[in-house]
Amino acid sequence: MKKLKLNNLLPAGMILVGNLLYALTVRIFLLSTDHLITGGTTGLAMVVERLTGLPVSAFVLVFNILMLLLGWWLLGRRVALATVASSFLYPIFLELFDRLLGDFVLTEDLLLNTVFFGLGIGISLGIVIRAGASTGGVEIPLLVLQKYLRVPVSVSMYVLDFCILLLQLAFGAPVEAVLYGIILAIIYTVMLDKMLLLGASRTEVKVISTRSRQISAAILNDVDRGVTLLHGEGGYLHSPTEVVMSVVSSRELVKLQRLVHEIDPECFMIVSKVTEVHGRGFSISKHAE
Repeated sequence: MKKLKLNNLLPAGMILVGNLLYALTVRIFLLSTDHLITGGTTGLAMVVERLTGLPVSAFVLVFNILMLLLGWWLLGRRVALATVASSFLYPIFLELFDRLLGDFVLTEDLLLNTVFFGLGIGISLGIVIRAGASTGGVEIPLLVLQKYLRVPVSVSMYVLDFCILLLQLAFGAPVEAVLYGIILAIIYTVMLDKMLLLGASRTEVKVISTRSRQISAAILNDVDRGVTLLHGEGGYLHSPTEVVMSVVSSRELVKLQRLVHEIDPECFMIVSKVTEVHGRGFSISKHAE
């Protein structure tokens, strides 16, 4: 029961922190300067603010509610529920920080604002998505396009962000701001990818050796990692051979390499990165409970 509560509280806390950081990043690095623009819901809100004077936080709240209803209608209750928290938390936090910080400006350097805004957005969105939630807003129409027209979200996101940047250019944003906006999109996309893979990547090691059994035993006993023996055949002499395969963390790699070379200095070893690993010893406990 206690574990179940913890499993529910952790994602909720991540969604809260992610939206808090998202709003703070937007307020400090984006809204404090008139020379930086972005895509997404916030970018649309900046266009509307230029035309009508409506505050960014107010537009974001209304737009998110409309997209939430659209998602409920076209994508189903499950997808809509995953966006509920962010649909309200982000605009509320944004308005809160806007009132608390007032005219506060951290830096007027456009490059610094671009870089740190991109890093902050990538980290905050990564936290929300890793919690199993959605940021809502323009993400809903992109999911609709994916469902009904088979358009990949990554492709439609790039196109939409580019269109929003051009729209802001049409309503008075300088050309330099659009160019910085493109750099910004690249930074937060890379950072988001890093966040989604954070702590998940591991190292796969394959060893071809005549002493495969000794190497297997050493990895099991000294590195405390599982081993799989693959049966292979030499391509030249067609002699049978065994391939030792194991997946380890980056810290364990050096120890494994040293052990293997002590047993067979002439072995053939392949080391490669894997983006995600699930199973006993990684995503679940090493020992059966």
